Amino acid sequence: MQEVYCGEIQSGHLEQVGYDTYCNLLDEVVKEMKGIEVTPEVDIQIDLNVTSYIPEEYIQDANQKIEVYQNIALCKNEEDIQNVIDEIIDRFGNMPKELENLIDIARIKYLAKEQNITKIASKKTAVVFTFESSKIEIDINELVRKYKNKIKFSAGIKPMITLEIGTTNERQILNDVTEFLKGFKTKHTNIDKSAQ
Repeated sequence: MQEVYCGEIQSGHLEQVGYDTYCNLLDEVVKEMKGIEVTPEVDIQIDLNVTSYIPEEYIQDANQKIEVYQNIALCKNEEDIQNVIDEIIDRFGNMPKELENLIDIARIKYLAKEQNITKIASKKTAVVFTFESSKIEIDINELVRKYKNKIKFSAGIKPMITLEIGTTNERQILNDVTEFLKGFKTKHTNIDKSAQ
């Protein structure tokens, strides 16, 4: 079995490509070594105004830190998230808020993937959700009823929904974005009028 090396070389790669991309690349290499077919996933860009990383004083060992980053990046559902949280707390104790934020971003990523969202970005006190294509299935009328004037929809090749959060508070941003994405799950009305 081929050995996967950790240490200074991996740290260098990590800094160059970002931990999400790095962990996905590492996961692909491991799958290829096992003969598992790898289908490329759409990369979701998260650019929220929140502080999200593992503080040096919480996990000092570089190899352990890379391992935790990888475990977080590979979360595909809520069960994965809870398993990672349990393992981190068991090994290192109560998490600092920066790491909690990082885990919330992992949760936001898998929720966004379910809705074909490719980018979520902060814009002043609002958050903009960009979809992969115009063929998206959400009930925009239901969202307007729920959020009223806090929501704006922009049609196009890659439609966007802007949600006014009304604050720059990190916890509020993460909570509101998570709840917003969870609200999509039960709503399936095609809003691509041009395709009808």
